[in-house]
Amino acid sequence: MASSAGLLLLLLLLSIQSRAENTTDWEAVVCAGSACYTAHRHKLSAEDAQLHCSKKGGNLATVKSEEEAWHIQGALTQLLLLGPPLQERPKFWIGLQREKGTCSDSSLPLKGFSWLGDGEDSQYNNWYKEVRSTCTHRRCVSLILDLSVPGLASSLSKWVDGPCGHSGFPGMNIEGFVCKFSFKGMCRPLTLGGPGQVNYTTPFQATSSSLQAVPFASMAAVACEDGNEGRQHYFLCKEKAPSEFDWDSSGPLCVSPKFGCDFNNGGCQQDCFEGGDGSFRCGCRPGFRLLDDLVSCASRNPCSSSPCGGEATCFPGSLGTDFTCHCPPGYQLDSTQRDCVDVDECRDNPCAQDCVNTPGSFRCECWVGFEPGGPEEGACVDVDECAPGHSPCAQSCTNTEGSFYCSCEEGYELAEEDGTQCLDVDECEVQQGGLCDSLCFNTEGSFRCGCLPGWELDPNGVSCTGGHTSLGPPTGFPLREDTGNGEGKLQSSATVSSRSGDNPEGTSTVVPSNRRLSLPARVPTSLPPSEMLAPSATPGVWMEPSTHYPTATTGHRESAGEDFTAKQSEQGTDGQQLLLFYILGTVVAILLLLALALGLLVCRKRRAKKEEKKQQPQSAADSYAWVPERAESRAMENPYR
Repeated sequence: MASSAGLLLLLLLLSIQSRAENTTDWEAVVCAGSACYTAHRHKLSAEDAQLHCSKKGGNLATVKSEEEAWHIQGALTQLLLLGPPLQERPKFWIGLQREKGTCSDSSLPLKGFSWLGDGEDSQYNNWYKEVRSTCTHRRCVSLILDLSVPGLASSLSKWVDGPCGHSGFPGMNIEGFVCKFSFKGMCRPLTLGGPGQVNYTTPFQATSSSLQAVPFASMAAVACEDGNEGRQHYFLCKEKAPSEFDWDSSGPLCVSPKFGCDFNNGGCQQDCFEGGDGSFRCGCRPGFRLLDDLVSCASRNPCSSSPCGGEATCFPGSLGTDFTCHCPPGYQLDSTQRDCVDVDECRDNPCAQDCVNTPGSFRCECWVGFEPGGPEEGACVDVDECAPGHSPCAQSCTNTEGSFYCSCEEGYELAEEDGTQCLDVDECEVQQGGLCDSLCFNTEGSFRCGCLPGWELDPNGVSCTGGHTSLGPPTGFPLREDTGNGEGKLQSSATVSSRSGDNPEGTSTVVPSNRRLSLPARVPTSLPPSEMLAPSATPGVWMEPSTHYPTATTGHRESAGEDFTAKQSEQGTDGQQLLLFYILGTVVAILLLLALALGLLVCRKRRAKKEEKKQQPQSAADSYAWVPERAESRAMENPYR
């Protein structure tokens, strides 16, 4: 009974000790620049850690630069000296998280994560391994410390992502977290002129005696040891001027006549001067002046410390105690009056078309289709895209203000791809037989009409009329009138042979047509091939369609027309004779085939008759059958039986 009670008591003590270790919050603080970083040994989930930081006025730490990473590494190194030893690879939360439903992006430096507080992205990263690709759970990032590697303070901790944990389970190997607190300025650490100790209490309730920079609004408690035991002095870090922070104290602290200037240089920043009675005072080197605290020194030239940042230039005041910052053209002072920001000159619309703001200046640009003009042309002038040698169009190009458009000649249409090329229009398909009365033939950029066998093309080049059809080129063809500029225009006409006595010389008469066709002059006039069928008066026989061809030249003499007509007549007569020979030869061949077939049929008939004769019987009795005699004898014996 006693042993079981002792066991329960031991378990209770172990539980209390474990709970005490989990609730103990060891922390280390490092301040630099305009921020302080606190490292905590407290096992919390990421959400609880952020709540802990926010209650004190901060957030889980951001690590947006290598400089910031070194500050955090210093805080973690100090933290490891506090409390019991940790496992070899402890983790500490930082303020880098990815919400549920947001997927990872390996192409970004932060892999789809974002910083708490401002949410701004940064280029710096220090991933331990590739993050897990998931969108269904919230993920948080922690710093992993490899304690097995010596020299922890000389290497930066890596980033690793994982589950954010919960109240009962903070996360695998999670030992603490790092907070960040931002301030408008810092005070220098206090320097003692005699034995004593300084303890700083920050606005985020952290205490330390070894800060390299003390944040604004911090309290300093100074305890002097020589002759003033138990007495403390309190000082506050204040903003004495814009961006100028210092303590509300004057003179060296904890001054002792016993030590004089021998202890810590009397607490002076530069020179310490001793008096004959054991007292001393601080002084400054040439070119510097003693500040109001009687300890620190500042340059007599207020611009020696480069108080103006960026593009700003510092100009000292007349008394040498103040200064002003000036910006170059294209910049203006910001709200602090110590730095410069760019002026957006494009807000005043100084350009004719586009304005592009640049750091400290701007530049004007022209729209597409325009180019900078000369001194007398204006800021932007139109670009002639249709200039000779530069036209993007296949045929016609029309320049417009800032652009252009392409067009095609009659018989062509613009291609839909880029609007610069032209495609031939199939007039025969588009009009579906409405252009010609009979046959329609598409040509490059135009068309021509034709007729069925037994018909000939009318002089208007469109209609077909019944009558004599020749094998030569069509009798009607358009003439091209010369306009004087080398282009000319087409006129439909027909050449009709004179059959009356009005034209005894047998010449052809050109009859102009009332219908004008838009046919290009480049379509060649060609004779039909000799293999085509000859004309025939019989409707059932095919012949060469008589078609209307556009002429390629103008100004033909009448004599040339007469010779051409005569030549057509001769060629037509020879063709008719040749066609007649072909027809007669075909008829003869068919008759021969019929005669051969008839002869074969007669031979087969004769052979069949001979075979029938051979199969006939020798006598007429061979065709009869004899009845037995026994039946007759029975009938004669008893005819009535």
